[in-house]
Amino acid sequence: MKILIIGKGFIGRKCAQMWPEAEVADTKIFSREDAFNLLDKYTPDVILNAAGVRGKPNVDWCETHQIETIEGNTIMPLFLAEACTTKNIYLLHVGSGCIFYGPSPDPKGWKEDDFGNPKAVYSRAKWATDLCLSTLPNVAIARIRMPIDYVPSAENLITKLASFSKVIDVENSVTVVEDMVNAFYQLLNLQASGIFHVTNPGTIKHKEILALYEKYVDPSHKNEWITDKDLVNLGLAKKERSNNFLQSDNLSKLKIKMRPIKEAMEDTMVRYAKLYKPAIEKSY
Repeated sequence: MKILIIGKGFIGRKCAQMWPEAEVADTKIFSREDAFNLLDKYTPDVILNAAGVRGKPNVDWCETHQIETIEGNTIMPLFLAEACTTKNIYLLHVGSGCIFYGPSPDPKGWKEDDFGNPKAVYSRAKWATDLCLSTLPNVAIARIRMPIDYVPSAENLITKLASFSKVIDVENSVTVVEDMVNAFYQLLNLQASGIFHVTNPGTIKHKEILALYEKYVDPSHKNEWITDKDLVNLGLAKKERSNNFLQSDNLSKLKIKMRPIKEAMEDTMVRYAKLYKPAIEKSY
């Protein structure tokens, strides 16, 4: 299986590290012609599209950079999907579970075919792409949530939460990166089409994550707990953040397994502790 990874961000880099046989695209896609030229250059069997625009220092950037957000998260994937469909190349697009806000109609969580209710510019752009790509054959959307990794980094949810002096007290579905990469590989190998929630079974609270952080990493860590509404009211974010529970029925149908989140989280934190270096100061 000849894999081409598009995107050199956090997710793209992680997949490239664990798939030594994969190639990583050395150019970006800005047009339909760029997409076709890229496929002609690499002639892959399958593609993982991990490229996108999230903004820095966080997704609030997207609220004032709407066009750049739409170009990177909606228009570019459509150019790529057109080229892949024309050349009959399987495309696995990395989507986001942030298209869902709040409680789902089903108490067990949002299903893959539920309609999104996005609020922020970033999540609206991602949802627009899902609506289009989900109509195409030989294409899959893999939605992830709040990536958690054993390697400390700015993109890692563990590092983010530990750096904040004020943390929202919420519960979510999340994605452990190590399990995610394995699930992605199986989807590519099967060339499975449809929508997949690539999240670890179960949910976890921010309080539980930081309790493990204090147990294994930094016993002196402290923070203030606030509500989700406080985040906006205190001026710490421009838009309310997505918090939700996701079901992963479509992965289960393919017998693709991810570890239960409580088990995976503790294992990840133990390994994180071995690589941890104290931060100089906290933010927000």
